[in-house]
Amino acid sequence: MSTLDGRVAIVTGAGRGLGRSHALLLAREGARVVVNDVGGSADGSGADVLPAQSVVDEITAEGGVAVANHDDISTFEGAGRLVQQALDEFGGLHVLVNNAGILRDNFFHRMTEADWDSVIAVHLKGHFGVLRHAVTYWHGEAKAGRQVAASVINTTSASGTYVVLPGQTNYGAAKSAIASLSIIAANELGRIGVRVNAIAPGARTRMTESTPGAIGERMRAVVPEGELDEYSPDNVSPLVAHLAAADCTVTGRVLAVRGGEIREVLPWSLAEDRLTSDANWDVATVAARLDEALTRSSASPSATGEKAS
Repeated sequence: MSTLDGRVAIVTGAGRGLGRSHALLLAREGARVVVNDVGGSADGSGADVLPAQSVVDEITAEGGVAVANHDDISTFEGAGRLVQQALDEFGGLHVLVNNAGILRDNFFHRMTEADWDSVIAVHLKGHFGVLRHAVTYWHGEAKAGRQVAASVINTTSASGTYVVLPGQTNYGAAKSAIASLSIIAANELGRIGVRVNAIAPGARTRMTESTPGAIGERMRAVVPEGELDEYSPDNVSPLVAHLAAADCTVTGRVLAVRGGEIREVLPWSLAEDRLTSDANWDVATVAARLDEALTRSSASPSATGEKAS
C-alpha cells in the first residue's frame, strides 16, 4: 500500500518545476491529484492550458489519477473553484500543496505598484485563498463529526526568512509572511485535524535559473551523471510527500530542503543581549547604548545563500 492511497491532493503551480515534481510523486504514492496551473510566464503574464494538462498526462500514463485545473489562485473566486473541483471530482480533499509563484524582481526605487501587487497576490493571497476555501470544507467535516486528517504544505523561501536578496522586497515580504501564516494556521487548525507546515526549497526552477549572479550560475550548472544533484526539484518532493501522509504528525514547522539537507528554519526570536533601564527611556540614553547592543547581538540576516522557490 502506498503512503497516500485514498487521499486527494491539490498542487498549485504544478505545471512545471517543483509543482510538477510534487504532483508526480504524490500520484505515484497513491494520491488523486488536482494539477493547478494557469500556464503563465515566470512573471505571471500570459496563460496556457498545456503545462497542467501535460502533467496530468504524465500521471495517467503511469497509471495514476489526476485532473487539470487552470484557475487563477491569486483571486479568491479562482481559489474557490479549484477547491470545489477537487470535491466534485474526487469527493474530498486531504492534502493542499500551495506552490504557485511568480517573480517580478526590481530594486526598490524602480519597483512599481504592479510589481508589488502581482507578487503579493500570487504568493501570499494565493496561499490564503486556497487554504481559506479548503478550511471551510474541513471545518464542515469536523462539525459533522467526521474525522479530518488533512495536511497543508505551504511554500516559503530562503529569501525573506534567512537570506537577504536585494531586488526582492516584494517576493521576500510575501515569503516571510507565508512562513508566519503557516505557523499561526497550524496553531489554529490543529483542533479540527489539520496540520500546516511550510517548506523553503532549494531547487532548480525557471525562477531560480533566471536569478542574476552566483545563484543563477549555481542553478544552471551541469551536474555530472551519478553525482548528487542538490538542486533537483525531485530532491524536495519526498519531504512534501511525507508531510502529506495521514500518519505524519509534524505541524507548525518551516523546513529548508534541498538535495542532501533538511534543516528547520526558526521563526523570529529575541536576542539574548538586551538594553535594560530602571528609568523611562530618553533619546540620549538610547543613542548612547543602542549601537553597543546591536553590535553585541549581530542579529542581521545573512546576505548570502540561495533563493529557494
